[in-house]
This record gives sequence, structure tokens and C-alpha cells, in this order.
Amino acid sequence: MTTEDDQLIKQMSRRNWLILCLMVLFSLLWKSQPVTVGILGGGLVVIASFQALHRSLKRLLLAGGQKSGLAFLGGTLVRLLGLAGAIYVLIGPLKAPPLALIAGLSVVIFNLLWTTVARSLA
Repeated sequence: MTTEDDQLIKQMSRRNWLILCLMVLFSLLWKSQPVTVGILGGGLVVIASFQALHRSLKRLLLAGGQKSGLAFLGGTLVRLLGLAGAIYVLIGPLKAPPLALIAGLSVVIFNLLWTTVARSLA
């Protein structure tokens, strides 16, 4: 990976946190703890997943070979099971509204959209 690629990933990682903070602050207007928990929980889950995917892809591209490909698939399965477990806990015991959870899970999507628009205007 080039320095420019690393810089883009670092910018996107910081922007993920900025978007999540803004969304959580906006959710406080509802004065509903479950809505805020849903947005915060969804955002934390998707940011953790984004960073884990970045690490896995970087390892795969640097190592190469069939063994690393199998390790990547195994890691992907573990990541998806963890994601499903976190969503289950957020909806079940924590009673997060599904729409708030979907909004929180959209943090990375908003960031990708922001990055695409900014790069196309530059």
C-alpha cells in the first residue's frame, strides 16, 4: 500500500468517529436513551468491523498465498458472527430500536459517500 492509501484510511477512520459523535449528539434531541444506545451501539459495531476488515485485507495482501486466503475467510466468518451477536444484544437485551440501530450501522456508508463526493470535487 502506498502512503496515499494509508493516509486515506487514517482520514476515513477519524471521520468515522466524527460522524458517529455527530449522530449521537443529534440523537440526544429525541431524549430517548434506547435511540441513543441504538445509534451508538450500531456505530461502534460498524467502526470495529471496518477496522478489522482493513487489518485482515492488509494482512492478506502483504502475505499472499492460499494459507492467508483461508485465514482471511475464517476471520471474515468470525467477524460476521461477532457482528450478528452484537446486533442481537443491541436489539434483544438492550432494546435498541431497529431504525436507530440501522442509522448507527450507516456511519461507514455516510463516510464512504462523503469521501467519494470530496474526491470527485477535488
